[in-house]
Amino acid sequence: MRITVVGAGYVGLVTGACFSHLGNEVLVVEKVKEKVDLLKEGKSPFYEPGLEELIREGIKRGTLYFTTDLGEGVKFSEVIFICVGTPSLPDGSADLSQVEEVARLTAKEMDSYRLIVEKSTVPVNTHQLVKKTVQRYLKKSIPFDVASNPEFLREGSAVKDFLEPDRIVVGVESEKAKRILEEIYRPFTEKGVPLLITDPATAELIKHASNSFLAMKISFINMVADLCEKTGADVKLVAEGMGYDKRIGREFLNAGIGYGGSCFPKDVKAFIRIAEEYGVDFSLLKEVERINRRRVERFLDKVRSALWTLKDKKVAVWGLSFKPNTDDIREAPSIKVVEALLKEGAFVRAYDPKAAGNFRRIFPEGERIRYVPDKYEAVKGAEALLILTEWGEFAEADLGKVKELMELPIVIDGRNVFDPEDMRRRGFEYYSMGRP
Repeated sequence: MRITVVGAGYVGLVTGACFSHLGNEVLVVEKVKEKVDLLKEGKSPFYEPGLEELIREGIKRGTLYFTTDLGEGVKFSEVIFICVGTPSLPDGSADLSQVEEVARLTAKEMDSYRLIVEKSTVPVNTHQLVKKTVQRYLKKSIPFDVASNPEFLREGSAVKDFLEPDRIVVGVESEKAKRILEEIYRPFTEKGVPLLITDPATAELIKHASNSFLAMKISFINMVADLCEKTGADVKLVAEGMGYDKRIGREFLNAGIGYGGSCFPKDVKAFIRIAEEYGVDFSLLKEVERINRRRVERFLDKVRSALWTLKDKKVAVWGLSFKPNTDDIREAPSIKVVEALLKEGAFVRAYDPKAAGNFRRIFPEGERIRYVPDKYEAVKGAEALLILTEWGEFAEADLGKVKELMELPIVIDGRNVFDPEDMRRRGFEYYSMGRP
């Protein structure tokens, strides 16, 4: 099929490249010319494992194209996926201006039937606003449908999540829209992937409910971690014991310094705001947010306790991205940690496999902060090592070498990468989250 994808962010670019990989002809529309120029060269504007390879594959096969012209995108296909950003406004609600813009401009360019599919994360009943906008700006009476098809992609494994989904959700209001989306997703349903067909409002709610529930699991285990520290219990074993229960599951029960990124913080805020608008009490999610906000301060308390004072201390930082396998630092706990370190007079030497470039835009390199190309370079002469992201290469580090390079063998592990007993045996002063 021919498919138009509007927006070349994480969702749009992964969606377009993966649809192309499955044999569709895909045109990705992106308003930022510099980004389009980069994509036409086969380069991704951000790091996501496997994505750049799919972009180059699609360009080489002639099934993946890029343009800044939305009109060209509307004419290219009768199916238009909206994958633009919906960032948080100051009150926590979602900024839908980009969604409105796509709906408005699409209506002005339409000359025949189009299926407009929301893939951006939007508040419930946004489909009605998209429908109303298209109707307002149509030049003549042209049939169209609006559907919801939420994404469930995790940064760092987005390509795999798209190509090997655990479910596909589509919300439709007509048989025609249903048939088109069933055809698009046939390669998945033929392999047994469940396709849940709902109304658009239900599909929109499924996305926010899913992300908010996962955020709740993270805050729950972090709350339990605090109790474990007070009682001498081990939160990793608590989580393992809980995870064997199929009703609970082990995923997202990892204690640490809290969730970040472009999805969970934004979606939890938006879900709370949606509930408030409809007069529903979502105080449970407000507490999820509160617990998450406190995690960085809990971690910094450990750092201050271990080092007494941060002034003029040489501190190594491993990990800047909000999670491994991405260069995304949006809402990353590392930002608040580094900000506090610098404010209290520490010297920071930071390493991240992918995110240092983005981090440098917030904290330019200077006397107090340096970015190094190697994890061992970061710990040279350090009086403490802080682990803020659980990149796989950190777990595989030569700890003997690390100890030898450090001035003081103090490790404050915000992601529970290492085993406490093993670290003590190796001669480290080791602090972690929710473990003795």
